[in-house]
Amino acid sequence: MSEAQDDIQLRNNRLVLLTIIGIPVTMILTGTWLWYFVINGKLDLVDALGTANMGTLVQPPRQLDDYPLLAQNGEAGPYADLPLKWTLLVVNNDPVCDATCENSLYMTRQIHIAMGKELNRIDRMYISEVPVVETQLGVAQLSDERPAPASFAEYLEAEQKGLTPLVLGDRAFDQLFPELAADQTTWYLVDPAGWVMMSYTGDISYKDVISDLKFLLKNSNG
Repeated sequence: MSEAQDDIQLRNNRLVLLTIIGIPVTMILTGTWLWYFVINGKLDLVDALGTANMGTLVQPPRQLDDYPLLAQNGEAGPYADLPLKWTLLVVNNDPVCDATCENSLYMTRQIHIAMGKELNRIDRMYISEVPVVETQLGVAQLSDERPAPASFAEYLEAEQKGLTPLVLGDRAFDQLFPELAADQTTWYLVDPAGWVMMSYTGDISYKDVISDLKFLLKNSNG
């Protein structure tokens, strides 16, 4: 293939990607179609998005609704039933939300607030194998140096308004979030169709995450 043909193909790939993410995200099957081509090597997502992303692309991406998500009352709580937004996802595979867990929750909340006028296009979520009422808050002081509430449930109510807590069943945590085994500070970005598409670690600057979010929001209607 000639260099000119390569350039045309590259432009076509980018056009396909921007067209897809510009379609209203209620069309979940469109998102699935996109990731089918990514997973099978027919579309280079890294090339289409550019290499300036500050997080690490999850390859292949993972669909949250392929796993058993439950609301806190034990009823099925699929991602597809939630408002279709970009989601900052903190995960925890321990019955204690320790300093790392609390700091991730704090950081994602601050990033969310810092998005300003785009705030309503973003949600926050917490997924654990342990229900909130059975989870302990393992810190005496919060990341902003204020005293911690008596319980994790009180912490979420007071400090994390708007966050959706879900329970992951069937011992599927390691399958859905394998990056956590290598780095417990890992948290994720989920697209409006429910695909876990990017991971971040605790050493990243919040400004870099905001840069990724602004790019994605600029090029999507979700």
